[in-house]
Amino acid sequence: MPGFVIQGGDPNTKSGSRDTWGTGDAGYTIPPEFSNLKHTKYMVSMARGSDINSASSQFFIVLGDAPWLDGKYTIFGEVISGQDVVDKIASIKTDSSTNQPLDPNEARMDKVAIQSSETQSPTATNTSSSVIGIK
Repeated sequence: MPGFVIQGGDPNTKSGSRDTWGTGDAGYTIPPEFSNLKHTKYMVSMARGSDINSASSQFFIVLGDAPWLDGKYTIFGEVISGQDVVDKIASIKTDSSTNQPLDPNEARMDKVAIQSSETQSPTATNTSSSVIGIK
C-alpha cells in the first residue's frame, strides 16, 4: 500500500492466481501480543483481518508513523539492516486498484533474517542479494 506499508508472507503469491493474493495464511492463527512499541518507520507487525485473532503468516513493514495501529496490531520486530531494500520495494509500481506490484518479481525478498536482541545485525554476503535484517 503505497506510502503506508509493504506487506508479505502470503503463500498464495508463490503459485496462486493474483485474485487469491492477500488471502493466504499458514493454516493456523497467532493470538495478538501487544506492547508499548509504536508503529514507526521500519517496524514489522503482523497483518490480520478484522478479527483481532486472525493473524497468521502475513506481516507488514511500516513506511512511516502509523499511530492508529498501535495496540491493535502485534509488532514483532524492526528492520535493522536492509532499509534500502524496504525503500526499493516500496517504490515499485503497483496496480492502483489492488495495490499489487505490476511485476511481482521486482517485489520478492530473497532473504529475511530475524535476529534476537542478543545477536549482532545480519550482514549480506552477496551485495546483489536483497537481505533484510529484523530485530
